[in-house]
Amino acid sequence: MSTSGRPMPPLVADERTSLEGWLDFYRATLAQKCEELPEGQLREASAAPSTMTLLGLVQHAAAVERNWFRRVLAQEDVPPLFAPADGDGGGGRGHDGGFELAEDATYGGAVAVWQAEVRRGRENCAARGLDDTSPFMGGEVTLRWIYLHMIGEYARHCGHADLIRERIDGRTGV
Repeated sequence: MSTSGRPMPPLVADERTSLEGWLDFYRATLAQKCEELPEGQLREASAAPSTMTLLGLVQHAAAVERNWFRRVLAQEDVPPLFAPADGDGGGGRGHDGGFELAEDATYGGAVAVWQAEVRRGRENCAARGLDDTSPFMGGEVTLRWIYLHMIGEYARHCGHADLIRERIDGRTGV
């Protein structure tokens, strides 16, 4: 079942299937917000003083996927995807970065990196149960918590993408 080309989360399912379904729904929603726009518009900032762009949101999604499903969950020692713009360790808006755009950044490149991180994240989750834990901030974090956090992260940024897209060409909904 789908809604506007997005995979519809199942209405009746076990917890894991529901969590994965909602995460995939929001991933697809972010991608839809970028559809059919030329590079220049994907780089267009939302509204001053914000510098947030659709391309920056896609890059950030890739960085967040890497952080939570590789660095935290799988404890992989992988570098950040994007160099910090201001020395804060995350490109100006938190530790996951990606919001700032390099001159040579492209949507095609960002989507390829994002899709690769999503694939790797799915692989890292596949062999783990929702109650499996990983070290985090001096304690432990469950895969369930990570899924819930990622759903919230994507939902929040899909709201940003809604506003940016509406400002660019008036398109709403989806």
